[in-house]
Amino acid sequence: MMNPNSLQVYSEIGRLKKVLLHRPGEEIENLTPDLMSRLLFDDIPYLKIAREEHDAFAEVFRKNGVEVCYLEDLIAETIFDKSRKEAFIEEFVSEAGLKNQLRIEQVKDYYRSFETNKEMIDKMMAGIRREELKPSGLRTLSDLVDMDYPFIVDPLPNLYFTRDPFSTVGNGIALNKMRTPTRCRETIFSKYIFRYHKDYKNENVPFWYDRDYENPIEGGDVLVLSEKVIAIGISQRTDADAIEKFAKNIFSDGQPFQTILAFDIPKTRAFMHLDTVFTMVDHNMFTIHPEIEGPLTVYSLSRSERKGEYKIEREYQTLETILSKYLEVDSVKLIRCGGKKGIDAGREQWNDGSNTLALAPGEVIVYSRNHVTNRLLEAEGIKIHEIPSSELSRGRGGPRCMSMPLYRDLINK
Repeated sequence: MMNPNSLQVYSEIGRLKKVLLHRPGEEIENLTPDLMSRLLFDDIPYLKIAREEHDAFAEVFRKNGVEVCYLEDLIAETIFDKSRKEAFIEEFVSEAGLKNQLRIEQVKDYYRSFETNKEMIDKMMAGIRREELKPSGLRTLSDLVDMDYPFIVDPLPNLYFTRDPFSTVGNGIALNKMRTPTRCRETIFSKYIFRYHKDYKNENVPFWYDRDYENPIEGGDVLVLSEKVIAIGISQRTDADAIEKFAKNIFSDGQPFQTILAFDIPKTRAFMHLDTVFTMVDHNMFTIHPEIEGPLTVYSLSRSERKGEYKIEREYQTLETILSKYLEVDSVKLIRCGGKKGIDAGREQWNDGSNTLALAPGEVIVYSRNHVTNRLLEAEGIKIHEIPSSELSRGRGGPRCMSMPLYRDLINK
């Protein structure tokens, strides 16, 4: 029976029992065309429809016996203690980019003024528009220079991609160092939840990585393929040095993982994370974007007998052979997004046709708009749950990007 207060993710496909989501909030309404690049968006979702689509996503989980937790609820529950709430406010504001001490104190007082923790958290996520707070006391030169910028505190519109700020691996997490300043504050929520929330504080959750480390790593690049194998992308968002630090930490613990496969993928926005081009759908089946197969290089970091040490080798076989070898299966099937290189592959990759989330072996959630790839999955015997995605997809992330599994059943051998 599942322990509701424990973490357990030893595969990408074990039956999902508990998942973390964030329902898109007012932070989406604070996107503007001028700020899209800064805030890592290519378009502006319509919040009303995005919420309806996200609710449909959550309902698929519930109908399939998955407990759904919301990030905004967990962090609100975590900071019930007055001193912890104050520490949380201090840390959040310290990373908000504020320069004037009077303004810093004003913002902290503003957060303290909310009647409930949930209201305060929603405002932290939404950001503070300049007109919401009148200047307090003397202005600094930096205040005057920034008068045309619309926010005092930037919104966090990427939060509905809960996959990235932390990664559940084994019975612990990697609290990630995000590549861009825009997303760094997202990991503060995860830090407090897994250290202080009533469901986790007594579990002594191990951290395989920490947000204070130097090199960035993001959750979309981390795939737990089995109890022995983890795949991590060397990508636009994750450094090779971060993978080595992660490897040293997880190989020092009593975890069963023996190998980390490092996938060196093109460093472009279309291939932002490994899971935008490669996900696991069954014991021996994966989605893949055909454009990465040529330039893809794979390295293996194999655990040695000495604690925390490992051996690195470049793998020269085909991807199918490499995966078959480390997953200990006879053969591997790669299901190509859009079927082959070309128009369908490019269009459906842009809308995360390769980004599936497994509910169980051979059963996945997909965006309905990626009809070519979806039919290919069905032809291979994969059961699919299609969700609407006209607005959610504008953030450039699919079902896996929008979810962080907290507990999966172990795979039967």
